[in-house]
Amino acid sequence: MKPWPQLMFFLCVFLIWHTEAEFFTSIGQMTDLIYAEKDLMQSLQEYIQAEEKKLSQVKSWAEKMDVLTSKSASDPEGYLAHPVNAYKLVKRLNTDWLELENLVLQDTTNGFIANLTMQRQFFPTEEDETGAAKALMRLQDTYKLDPETLSRGNLPGTKYRSFLTVGDCFGMGKTAYNDGDYYHTVLWMEQALKQHDEGEDTTVSKVEILDYLSYAVFQFGDLHRAVELTRRLLSLDSTHERAGSNLRYFEKLLEKEREEKEREKSVNKTVTTTETVVQSGAYERPLDYLPERDIYEALCRGEGVKMTPRRQKRLFCRYHDGNGNPHLLIAPFKEEDEWDSPHIVRYYDVMSDDEIEKIKQLAKPRLARATVRDPKTGVLTVASYRVSKSSWLEENDDPVVAKVNQRMQQITGLTVKTAELLQVANYGMGGQYEPHFDFSRKDEPDAFKRLGTGNRVATFLNYMSDVEAGGATVFPDFGAAIWPKKGTAVFWYNLLKSGEGDYRTRHAACPVLVGCKWVSNKWFHERGNEFLRPCGRTEVD
Repeated sequence: MKPWPQLMFFLCVFLIWHTEAEFFTSIGQMTDLIYAEKDLMQSLQEYIQAEEKKLSQVKSWAEKMDVLTSKSASDPEGYLAHPVNAYKLVKRLNTDWLELENLVLQDTTNGFIANLTMQRQFFPTEEDETGAAKALMRLQDTYKLDPETLSRGNLPGTKYRSFLTVGDCFGMGKTAYNDGDYYHTVLWMEQALKQHDEGEDTTVSKVEILDYLSYAVFQFGDLHRAVELTRRLLSLDSTHERAGSNLRYFEKLLEKEREEKEREKSVNKTVTTTETVVQSGAYERPLDYLPERDIYEALCRGEGVKMTPRRQKRLFCRYHDGNGNPHLLIAPFKEEDEWDSPHIVRYYDVMSDDEIEKIKQLAKPRLARATVRDPKTGVLTVASYRVSKSSWLEENDDPVVAKVNQRMQQITGLTVKTAELLQVANYGMGGQYEPHFDFSRKDEPDAFKRLGTGNRVATFLNYMSDVEAGGATVFPDFGAAIWPKKGTAVFWYNLLKSGEGDYRTRHAACPVLVGCKWVSNKWFHERGNEFLRPCGRTEVD
C-alpha cells in the first residue's frame, strides 16, 4: 500500500474516535498507536529504499568517473588529443555533472514527511508521556518494585520483555523532579547512574544525572551525600557554575550544622539529644492524602487479606436461579461467596466471549477519560486517582446491551428501569481507581439528584478480561481482594436495608501491573426497588 492511501485510512480511523489524547489512560485505545507506528515504519522503509536507489545510482556514476579521471589526469594533453575525449569532457562538465547534481538534490522525503506530519497531530502529548512515567512509578510503589526490576523488565506474566535505557531512566527522574517528587527522582537518577557506570551506551552525560541527583538528595536533608555527588560532578566538569555554587552552599550548611552540634555539647555535656538521622542513600516514601494507602496497596499485592479459616467455613458455592426467576430455572448461574459480611458474591459465565467482544467494540469509539464528582462543587472532573477511560451504552445501541442488562436484572432481582446505563471501562498504564464509595454520602446529598432515582443501592461489576498481574478489586475496610476472571461478575449492596450507606463497601481498583483490564458495571438505584428489596426494621439491617 502506498503512503497516501494508508495516510487517509489512518486519518479516518483517528477522526472516528479521537477527541482528546490521554492515551495512557486506556490500553485499549493505545493499541491504535501500534498500527499508526507500523504505518509510519512502512513509509520510512519506502523512503530508505528510494534513498538507497538514488545513492546506488550516484555510486555507480562515481565509480565510472573515478576510472575515467585517473586515465585523463595521468596525461591530460595526450588524452585531449583525441577529439572525442575533448568533446566528452565538455559535455560531461556542461550536462552530465548537472544531471548528477539534480539527482543528488532530488528530494525523496516528501511522502514520509507528509505522512509523519499528518499523523503527528494524533501522537501522544507531553501529558501522555508524563502520565505514562507516573504510571510506572505508581506500579513501582504499589507492588514494591525496585527501579532495577522495572528497568530490566522482570515483570510476571509478560510475553514481550522490554528494557529501560539510561535515557529512559533519566526521563523518569526528570518527570518526578519537575513534579517536585524528589523520592522518585533519587530512585530513577540512581538507576540511570548505575546503568551509565556499567558502560551502557547513551547520549545522556553523567554530569546531567549527577546534577539532578545531588539536588534531590539535598531536598531529603542528606547534606553529606549531596556534597559527595556534587564533588563527583565537578570532577567531571569543573566549569559547571550551578554545581560550584551548590557545593559552596552545601558545605556552608554542613559547617553550620557542625557548629550547632559543638555548641549543644558545650552547653550541656550531660544531656544526650536524640535526633532523626537520614541514612545516606535510603529515603522514605513521603506520606500522601490517602489514609489507608498502606492497607490498600498491601491488598493489591495479595497481602493482608483477612480471610480466616473460620470465615472461610461460612462461604459456599451454589446454583442461583434468581429466587425462582422463570428464566433461570432451567439454566441457573453458578454463584460463589467471596465474602460473608458485607455479602459479596461472584457469578460465573455471566457474559460470553462474543458478547464481551461486541460490548468492547461498541464502547471503544466512545471511550473518554473517566471522571469523578468533585465533593465541593459537584462538577465531574478528571483525577489522578482514577486512571481509565469509560463510555456509556444504551439498550438501543445494540441488542446485546439489552440482553446483558436483562440478565443482570434476572440475577439480582432488581429492576434495571431506574438503573444507570451500562458503563464500560478500560484501564490504562497502571490503571486504577483508588478507594472510593459508589453511593453518595450525607455530605453530598445532590450527587444523583438529576437522575431522580435515589441513591445507588447496589453494584454489579462484570469482568470482561483476565489480567496477568494486578488489577484486583479490594475492600480496605475489611481486607478483601477479588481478582478479575473473564466472564465472571461480582455483586454487592452499597446500602443497608435501612437505606443508610454501608461504609464498609469503600473499595478500589488496583493498578494493572501487566495486562489490559476491561470491565462493565451497572449501578442499581433505590427507586423501583422498594418492594424488590424491602426496608429493614433497624438502621443497621
